[in-house]
Amino acid sequence: MTTAIRILHTTRYRYSRPVKFGAHRLLLRPRDGHDLRLLSSAIAISPEPRLSWHFDTFGNSVANAEFSEASNVLEFRSELLIRRFSHDDFIASPKRGRSAYPFAYPEEDLIDLAPFISLENPEEGEAIDAWLAAVIGPGPDEVLAFLRLLSETVNDKLTYIRRERSGTQSAATTLKKGTGSCRDFAFLFMEAARRSGFATRFVTGYLNDVVDDGHVHSGGGATHAWAEVYLPGEGWVEFDPTNRIIGSPNLIRVAVTRTPRQAIPISGTYDPRPGAVFLGMDVEVKTSIEPYDPGSSA
Repeated sequence: MTTAIRILHTTRYRYSRPVKFGAHRLLLRPRDGHDLRLLSSAIAISPEPRLSWHFDTFGNSVANAEFSEASNVLEFRSELLIRRFSHDDFIASPKRGRSAYPFAYPEEDLIDLAPFISLENPEEGEAIDAWLAAVIGPGPDEVLAFLRLLSETVNDKLTYIRRERSGTQSAATTLKKGTGSCRDFAFLFMEAARRSGFATRFVTGYLNDVVDDGHVHSGGGATHAWAEVYLPGEGWVEFDPTNRIIGSPNLIRVAVTRTPRQAIPISGTYDPRPGAVFLGMDVEVKTSIEPYDPGSSA
C-alpha cells in the first residue's frame, strides 16, 4: 500500500444579481509524466457549461467552458487524485556530476530553448543586472550552486505576501517594492536566471503542505507558482523561491508556460446586467494524503 495526494480546488465568483458569462479557459488538469501519475480527475461547474478540451502550444490540457445560463454565482470545483513518485535528491546524489557556470547550451538545444531564454521585459535588463551584481556578484562557478543561491536570494531579500488579485508583477516592480506573491517571486527568479543565460519556464499548480517534517510552507491553501530551469542532462528542474524548494515532490505541476499570463488557472469574461456588481472571488485549495492501492482502479 502506498499513498496518493487528493487536491480539492474551489473557485467561486459572486455577483449582486445574475450576469451572463463569456467563454472561460481552464488550466486545472495535470498531465501524466514519469514523476506524476494522474489517478483521477473531475471538474464540476455551476452553472453547467458546454465543455471542450484541447492542448495548448506547451502541451498543457486546456478546457474551454461556454455558458448559456445567467447566474449570480459562478463556481468551479476541481478534484484530483495524483501520485508523485519518490525520487533521489539530485542535489545530494553522488551520481550527479558538477556542471561549470557560466555555461552554454548545445547549439541544437538553443534552437528549441531560445524563447525561454529571452527576457519577457527586455527593458528591465539593466535593473536585473544591477540587482544581480549587488546581491550575488560573480556567484558560484557551478550551475546548481548558482541557481540555488539565486533562489535563496529572492527568498532572503524580499518579503512574501499573499495576493489573491490576478496578475504578476514585473521583475523590476518586485525589486522596487521589495514584496511579492509566489507568482512574483517565481517570475523574478525566471528573469534573473534568463539574464544569467538559463532557459526557464513558469509553472502553475499546487503545493502539498501536508508534510510531517515540521516545516511550514508558504502558498498552501491556494494555487501556487514556481519556476523550472532547463539543465543539460537533467531536464527541467523545479525551483520554488517562495519556499527555498528544489525538485520537491510537494510541488504538484499542472501547467508550464513561457510567461505568467499564459498560466492563469481560470480566466474568462462576464457581461454585467444593469445594476449588477461584482462582490468578490473566493479560492480554496485543500490537500490531503490518503492510502492508495496500485492494484485497484482509481
